[in-house]
Amino acid sequence: MTAVELRDPMSQPRPMLRGEFSFLAGRSLEQLAREHEVLRRVATLVASEPPTDEVFTAVAREAALLLGAQRGTLLRVVSPQRAEVVASWSDGGAPALPVGHCAAIEEGRGLLGQMLQTARPVRIEDFDEVGGVVAALMRELGVGSGVGGPIVIGGRVWGAVTAAWPGEDPPPLGAEDRLAAFAELVAYAVQNAQTRNELAASRARLVEASVEARRQIERDLHDGAQQRLVVAALELSMLDRKLDRDPEAARATLANAREQLALGLRELRELARGIHPPVLTERGLDAALTALAQRAPLPVDLHVAVPERPDPTIEVAAYFLVSEALTNVAKHARADRVSVDIAAIRGTLEVTIADDGVGGADASKGSGLRGLVDRVTAVGGRMDVTSPPGQGTRLSARLPVRVLATVHAQPTRLS
Repeated sequence: MTAVELRDPMSQPRPMLRGEFSFLAGRSLEQLAREHEVLRRVATLVASEPPTDEVFTAVAREAALLLGAQRGTLLRVVSPQRAEVVASWSDGGAPALPVGHCAAIEEGRGLLGQMLQTARPVRIEDFDEVGGVVAALMRELGVGSGVGGPIVIGGRVWGAVTAAWPGEDPPPLGAEDRLAAFAELVAYAVQNAQTRNELAASRARLVEASVEARRQIERDLHDGAQQRLVVAALELSMLDRKLDRDPEAARATLANAREQLALGLRELRELARGIHPPVLTERGLDAALTALAQRAPLPVDLHVAVPERPDPTIEVAAYFLVSEALTNVAKHARADRVSVDIAAIRGTLEVTIADDGVGGADASKGSGLRGLVDRVTAVGGRMDVTSPPGQGTRLSARLPVRVLATVHAQPTRLS
């Protein structure tokens, strides 16, 4: 069973599950109205973005009460062999399973065991017929029958909402499909929470990175240009004292002061270029990346097809994405060559950076790739990393484009 996409739970009607049509006719209008009200209540809770534990508890309770079940449980798949209880409710006729309790999953058996294979709702009218560890556990809990709806996130079964009954009475008709609607709401809540957590973590890393960047600028200024200027000032003071007494020594001092000033000016220019290259502002992304590729420590095949200049924020994000990616390649990839392709396609600036290095890069483990992902996310974009061991690394970023002015008529190639 699949479901129509659940959009805004506050303003949209509850999506009709394709498996529901078979049993809707057998339920009264009063039952349908009650189910709709329960689902709307849970959807309203989800839309208010409370802690996920609160959503889990509400779903376990409301689903069990709606179906007249003795127990309602929400399970999370920890591994293909193990599930954890994250919320549980009981009508008092039997103790609820404690939160944190772990149970074994048998492949193809039990509610979760079957859902992991099919990602579809499951109905078991007699657990004794299931056999194995599952049947033994259900007998111990006094459970005779049960239904479950899979919580599917990112194309895989994240967990399940289940309801259980004692004795031999079968669950109500279509109960498993009705649970699937609750499972969709849980998936919505979990995805929202994950997005909020990822965004908060990304923002925290960006703040940390900006603080570290300012510190690095301070160190560079103190240890580089500032020291040059201090030395030049001392040399000029000495020059003032030597002019009358020792003209030859004064000329040497003047030459040294000029050298220190020239070096200091060069270091300031290099530092300014690292903060924001003037060529990017004056001539756009194409020219800035061409200059960047020419300075790179390894050959760069550059192809830029951007007929119109994007918003400066996107332009800067694209430039530093390529700049930092080339730095990462030079430091870690052991590559012989790297290609950079940039194109404006249907309102999106697509940036692809691929090298022929050792591969095996993991954005979740290294601060370099994670910083690139944060930079792209910060401007509303998305980046994927493909890096099979031994086959190089490919970064694919999509940045939103807001056009300012036409600057390029033809694609530029540099190789």
